[in-house]
Amino acid sequence: MNAVYRFLATYEGLIYILLALGGLFAFRWLWKSWREWRDSVFGLEREFAMRRLSQSLIVSLLILFLFFGELFLTSFMVPILPASDMLVTPTLDILNQTESALSGDLSVGATTVAPILDQPSEQSVGCVPDELIVTSPEPGENVSGTVTLVGTVDINNFGFYKYEVSPQGAEAWATISAGRETVRNGDLGLWDTSSLTPGDYQLRLEVTDNQGQALPPCVISVRVSAP
Repeated sequence: MNAVYRFLATYEGLIYILLALGGLFAFRWLWKSWREWRDSVFGLEREFAMRRLSQSLIVSLLILFLFFGELFLTSFMVPILPASDMLVTPTLDILNQTESALSGDLSVGATTVAPILDQPSEQSVGCVPDELIVTSPEPGENVSGTVTLVGTVDINNFGFYKYEVSPQGAEAWATISAGRETVRNGDLGLWDTSSLTPGDYQLRLEVTDNQGQALPPCVISVRVSAP
């Protein structure tokens, strides 16, 4: 069922367009059927006109039901789903993977490559103060053990947020955890680094609005040290 909700939220605009086209056809048919029934005189002619009028009315009501059903589900049901139900499992390139080592504190499985040490990169990308930002750990900071992530996720039409980690220079993102409440300079969750190979990593904070649209993420670089 959650897959259906994701589909309805992802293709909401296209569904509305198709329903609008179907509605134009159905209401035009309804209008013509009503005129035929109104202008019919003989009993058999009036019976056929009534049958067409009933069919067109049923189709019109069905399209209205689908329209309001889509509106209700995407406006009220999808935003209250658990954040984990809206997460997509990260897609990894298995040809570049040699071992399974990366994991989060919520037992999220992922396959990763070894981190690349001393690779120069921007320490912070896409972060927006007071909207989407990680304030602790700071970009470039050394971390170890269990780390409390502190930051802000507060946008218009907020849906949920998630944070992910990947070795520096790789696109092997693994989801650590997620949340469904806005946060202003507060606790976003925990990150257990104890199972990671020491090295440079990217930490990505991403927020999705209540229409299922993921916004540009906030990415910072950190270094995981041995405990």
